[in-house]
Amino acid sequence: MSVAPVQSDLIDKAITLGNRYTKTLGLLKPPAYSKAAEDGGLLVAVEAEEVIGYALFGLPKRSAHIRLAHLCVAEEQRGRSIARRLVEEIKERYPQRLGIKAKCRRNYNLSAMWTSLGFVPHGEVRGRGRDGEILDGWWLDLGHPNLFTEVESDALLVVAIDHAVFADLRGLTYTTDVEESRALEAGWMTDLVELAYTPQLVHQIRDIADTAERQHQRAALPGLRQLTPAPAAVAERTAELLSAATQSLPDLPDNRALRRCAQYVAETSCAGLRVLVTRNPLLSGLADVAWEVARVRVVAPSTVTLHVDELRQAQVYRPADLMGTDFRSVEVSPRAEDELVAFFDQSGGDDGSAFAERLRSLTADSVAWRRELLRDGEGRPVALYTWALDGRTLIVPVLRTAEHALEETLARQLLFLLKRLGRDFGAEIIKITDPHPSTVARAAAGDDGFFEHDGGLVALLVNVCGTAAQVEVVAGGLARELTVEVATLQEGMPAEVAAVVERAWWPAKVIDSGLPSFLVPIKPRWSSELFNFPAMLLPRSQVLGISREHVYYRTSGHRGESVPGRLLWYVSEGPSSVESQIVVGSSRLDEVLIDTPDSLFSKFEHLGVYGRAEVHGVADASGRAMALRFSDTEIFPEPVTLRRLTSLARELGLPWSSNSLISLSKIRNELFQAVYQEGHRKK
Repeated sequence: MSVAPVQSDLIDKAITLGNRYTKTLGLLKPPAYSKAAEDGGLLVAVEAEEVIGYALFGLPKRSAHIRLAHLCVAEEQRGRSIARRLVEEIKERYPQRLGIKAKCRRNYNLSAMWTSLGFVPHGEVRGRGRDGEILDGWWLDLGHPNLFTEVESDALLVVAIDHAVFADLRGLTYTTDVEESRALEAGWMTDLVELAYTPQLVHQIRDIADTAERQHQRAALPGLRQLTPAPAAVAERTAELLSAATQSLPDLPDNRALRRCAQYVAETSCAGLRVLVTRNPLLSGLADVAWEVARVRVVAPSTVTLHVDELRQAQVYRPADLMGTDFRSVEVSPRAEDELVAFFDQSGGDDGSAFAERLRSLTADSVAWRRELLRDGEGRPVALYTWALDGRTLIVPVLRTAEHALEETLARQLLFLLKRLGRDFGAEIIKITDPHPSTVARAAAGDDGFFEHDGGLVALLVNVCGTAAQVEVVAGGLARELTVEVATLQEGMPAEVAAVVERAWWPAKVIDSGLPSFLVPIKPRWSSELFNFPAMLLPRSQVLGISREHVYYRTSGHRGESVPGRLLWYVSEGPSSVESQIVVGSSRLDEVLIDTPDSLFSKFEHLGVYGRAEVHGVADASGRAMALRFSDTEIFPEPVTLRRLTSLARELGLPWSSNSLISLSKIRNELFQAVYQEGHRKK
């Protein structure tokens, strides 16, 4: 049975059972069980009012799989197929998901159990615990197109830890207090979180008086990522933090301990990270100051385990930061190749001279290569890519990003930019042939449907807005050219599966699927801010096209919204009739959340555009507002006028009235298709 958040007795009994097997399951603190119940991810097997088994799992909002964290059966109850019934119940409750993923230590010798439950091996990773154990991956397919089971980013949430957490993880002493920190290294977290340290932690290790403990901790440092932010920037940021702390928290003692805490926050910020994990009460007390001054979230270890997906995406998608930075794109000038070597990492034998020579060769080649360099506001090179069109294939022989606070965001922008370039130039296949693309770009490529092929990364561009059969015909033809298999698409696919297909084969749209479509009215002011339509009077900050992810706020009343979904943006009446009452583009709807304005602003501030006061301004009488998180916006080459929109609806025999344009409304997928095709119609 599924456990509701109010069923605290069942939650407590599941916790008690799980605590019996922490050595094999990995520790989860009680709030994790409650959060799972709240999200629909806790099932229990009950007999004689006792919990004799449970499954605790996550339902990631950005991925279509199920993440199984705990599958636990009381030892005295094993052999009764309880685990099988729990897994079957998960499958019955969430058939629209692609499958179930699990991680298990190889030395537990449980492969026979996983196999008997229908799971198949799914790779292996090295754990991040002190013993570096090997974790086997397991996958249970739920019968959907198997081409997309791999379409998932392996980008990690990188978090900085202070010495309190590091000592919990790597110290010689063990107490029950350390368990919260050690949950960070549970098997199911391995492919989600990476721990990092800054110079301040090394200083604290140096100050440990006990020689054995000091040497033990020092020897454990290589197991974590090392961060080395610029000292001058850290010093400036530390001073800002101490000044703000003194003003907002006058009772804090201005001593070495406070300065050490500020140093941790400053180093995390200047290293480009957004999460600092601690169990130090003094450092936790600086959380508000850390966020206001340095945009660093100071959190407890349990917060990471409870909200890993949200924190991970806030790290990866930071368009607000991009929009506030004056990035500019220029072509690489002749004889400038040697200058770029120092900025872009070379590995695997691609040393500096070879890298520079390869860049030079792209000017002498008979192919007209475009060599694009992106510089930040200070003129530093931050991204480099070259491309050319070879028939219907966009070839990308160089794809590099430099070490930068926004490197992950830039990498994801580049990948989508390449897809837009390909579509605009009529390409149907993208081939990234760089033998050593940037690590972050490779890690993110799975999100956009790239797959390994002939030593490179390849993606299909399926420019079809039609039925599953129509999409499959085009995709199948492209796949045959590459001699790879293509998935079979079915009419009426669940929304979650269709969303994966549309993401992998962008700009494909599968109209006869369960993926819903919505029409969203938006005032010209916000469409200017979000989409640069109508164009702003002042030049908009140069970014790589439209930021991939944003949030739009409206009143909290539900109008049938569901995720995932598609959006059409209708610019409502404004000062100019030429730039209003038109449908300007479409987006993918990723999340709908109703909450207080302050909670929504805190959650989505990194997505930019709206200020706190403006979020409060859209709240209704209930004191709450709705946030629509959306991504991958396409602005139509030809906006669709209100008159044409009305005509299309009537041609399809659909009910239509002006009330459909007052607030967000669900529309038939056939109307979405007609409007989308009209917006891309070649004049």
